[in-house]
Amino acid sequence: MKNIDLSPAAFLPFTRPSIDERTIAEVSEVLRSGWITTGPKCQALEAALSRRCGGRPVRLVNSGTASLELALRLCGIGPGDQVITTPLSWVATANVVLAVGATPVFVDADATTRNIDLDRIETAVTPRTRALIPVDLAGLPVDRTRLHEIATTQGLRVIEDAAQSFGAQWDGHAIGSFGDLVSFSFHASKNLTSGEGGCLVMNDEEEARRFELLRLQGIKRLDGGGMDVEAWGAKANMTDIAATIALGQLRRIDAFNASRRRLARRYFERWDRTLGFDLPPGDAQGNGNWHMFQPLLPRDLASARADFVAAMKDQGIGVGVHYPAMHLFSMFRAMGYVRGDFPVAEDIGARTVTLPLFPAMTDADVDRVCCSVVTVVAQLRRARP
Repeated sequence: MKNIDLSPAAFLPFTRPSIDERTIAEVSEVLRSGWITTGPKCQALEAALSRRCGGRPVRLVNSGTASLELALRLCGIGPGDQVITTPLSWVATANVVLAVGATPVFVDADATTRNIDLDRIETAVTPRTRALIPVDLAGLPVDRTRLHEIATTQGLRVIEDAAQSFGAQWDGHAIGSFGDLVSFSFHASKNLTSGEGGCLVMNDEEEARRFELLRLQGIKRLDGGGMDVEAWGAKANMTDIAATIALGQLRRIDAFNASRRRLARRYFERWDRTLGFDLPPGDAQGNGNWHMFQPLLPRDLASARADFVAAMKDQGIGVGVHYPAMHLFSMFRAMGYVRGDFPVAEDIGARTVTLPLFPAMTDADVDRVCCSVVTVVAQLRRARP
């Protein structure tokens, strides 16, 4: 991989993929081969992902969003059904529920984990509830033991939105190697990227066969070059170009995640606690993959988040916002949601900032971010009336 200038004079983004020269050369080979859509590289990636998921069937798609939507369709969820999820996620988590004609039902976040509050799920279940979509925010897994106990008791399917938690684990087991349906994203910002893409981990080959129909126009290939269409299907297949990038990433994912964990530890060590931020949840068990590092702004600066982001940019540091509480978006407000419905998610969503965290960073980069935060907070407090 070419050297990247991360000196103080260079802009430090909140994330950046690490693509090595070997992977670039392998993508070039695919381009020269003439076979650039779904083909042998996709098959190789599915097999490799299956091995990481305990031998469970894995099928690729062109986005994590497609993975979630097709998982809902695989479960037969549609008009009249309800799906419980968290308002503290990328809007795709709820959009896919709307896409199949079902209704998203939000449950507030837990103030400690920032994931869905498991204590509130059962009171949200109605006779129309068909499934749960938990989200592993920032790569810290939802308590899978408790989650699946609730799902079993209530007779619900679980579609894990593990978009951010590839390489994370629960109770010593890799996320994806157990449970019901598990969706991963390989977006450019994720710990493992294919540029754009995703996959679904399923329970058996029959589910995988039905998923294959759903991801590509419902087409079943017949001997002799013929075909049949058994059911509706999307256009959601991955290309061999994307799969080649992901295969290169998969060779390095454990090292990537180890670097992220080291950098997160550095943030905790160097952070000035007197500033008044709420730091991200700790990960004493080592379950998370540290997809993002997200402190919450001090309450006296919550209304100045845009100023904080702009001032950090002036310092040469990129800051993201992941995520505003989605029930406050116009579309969901039109469905009847109002401010105050989910106060924990609203508070977290209003104060969260995503600081730089990616494998190519150094300890010096973390130190630079921490020092810049001190400078910016002082500036903002001096400017307050």
